[in-house]
Amino acid sequence: MENFDIEANHGHVPVMRDRMADLLRPAVEKLGENAVIVDGTLGAGGHTEHFLKTFPQACVIGIDRDPNALASATERLRPFGDRFQPVQTRFDGLSNAIEQEEGVVMERAREYGIAGALFDLGVSSMQLDQPERGFAYKVDAPLDMRMDPTKGITAADVLNTYSHGELAHVLKAYGDERFAGKIASAVLREREKEPFTTSARLVELLYATIPAATRRTGGHPAKRTFQALRVEVNGELDALKNVIPMICDRLALGGRVVFMSYQSLEDKIVKKALADLTQSKTPPGLPMDLPGTAPKFTLVTRGAETATEAEIAENPRSAPVRVRAAERIALNDGGDFS
Repeated sequence: MENFDIEANHGHVPVMRDRMADLLRPAVEKLGENAVIVDGTLGAGGHTEHFLKTFPQACVIGIDRDPNALASATERLRPFGDRFQPVQTRFDGLSNAIEQEEGVVMERAREYGIAGALFDLGVSSMQLDQPERGFAYKVDAPLDMRMDPTKGITAADVLNTYSHGELAHVLKAYGDERFAGKIASAVLREREKEPFTTSARLVELLYATIPAATRRTGGHPAKRTFQALRVEVNGELDALKNVIPMICDRLALGGRVVFMSYQSLEDKIVKKALADLTQSKTPPGLPMDLPGTAPKFTLVTRGAETATEAEIAENPRSAPVRVRAAERIALNDGGDFS
């Protein structure tokens, strides 16, 4: 792994950037000058910059719903000219973007399919490093948490308007919070006195509500609640479920898709979806696949890959990552991406 000058890299070290390039390399090299890579979670643009340098014939579609992140990354990637095409949308808006946007990159994607795609899931380092966005629980900030700060509900809206049952469900389902019901009761009680607006008051409530024994052993008491609120506000799991079949349908023959998950909810969705895509649909017990039932994808990674000790030492944010990848080995009937 190369050493990075973090300051020169816009304050952001892309997680496992060399491994991501290696996973996509066979597919990108196969399509050569027609190769299009999708960076479904552009962020600061670190992975995309590495791909454009590593694969000089390839183009990249960079997707981010955050207009500030998109503008900053686009400026950073300006030296690559029309090899990079930015798109502001949630990543499950990918198909609409490919069909509707103009430019040489989109034309290649429509004609030849996608060579490789990367989805670096969750909140970006760029967003965590901006306290005013409200993603981090260690600083007092407005309870926003929207990846696109121009639309949708905020974390404060969730806390101030959801019913006890709705809030407890969010905390349990998206944060795996053991004390979801107890926290929901405390939130409803406190919001009667005054609506929630900033993170410090929520953190204080969580310290008061979660038992001391759990606080001593379970990491920061706000971690699970903040994760759950962020996932709810941004519809992250719905977007992930939507985009997996969408990107797989867009892959060229030999094309690859890679997912980087940082929490078990995301990884379970990716694992199940890729397992379904790589299994034969022939009923068990038959000696061979029936026509049309053979899998069209194969797994590239064995289980979930994790970051090396050297990677984690250089970039501590890579510690929880789980990487899964699949390759397209057959087309749908009538498929064009050969």
